[in-house]
Amino acid sequence: MNIIAPVRAIDYGSNIQIYHANKGDGLPKHEHTFDHLTMCFAGSCAIRKEGKELVINKDSTPLNLVANEWHEIEALEDNTIFVNIFKQ
Repeated sequence: MNIIAPVRAIDYGSNIQIYHANKGDGLPKHEHTFDHLTMCFAGSCAIRKEGKELVINKDSTPLNLVANEWHEIEALEDNTIFVNIFKQ
């Protein structure tokens, strides 16, 4: 998996990170001490966590990833856009 950085990062009381990714790019297995919301605006992403995998796209409900539980996000298509929103 190629590790990517956000295209835009905005702090407006919450942190908003916008990622533009190609197939196979994403955020490898990690965890945080805070919850964060993940949503996909274009393409599709595989969200893997604690023995589960879910594929999300622009029609999916935003997904809450809870604190202290490992997870990873991988783009399944070129030109995928996904967003993480969190407050530390």
